[in-house]
Amino acid sequence: MNVTALTELLRETEQHHGLYEATAPEHNWWDWYAAYMVARESGRTPDQAAGDAALHMEPLLR
Repeated sequence: MNVTALTELLRETEQHHGLYEATAPEHNWWDWYAAYMVARESGRTPDQAAGDAALHMEPLLR
């Protein structure tokens, strides 16, 4: 991945995290970001990646 692609992925991740963060309990943003970015790098769509990240967060928020 080059710097331009990573910049775009981080920007996209931030936008989707904002939607999650608006309704989520207090959490470490980097946990959500990491799960989202891994999902996107694995070929998941933005919506699928957001869902994957939210599922990843469930056990961390207990």
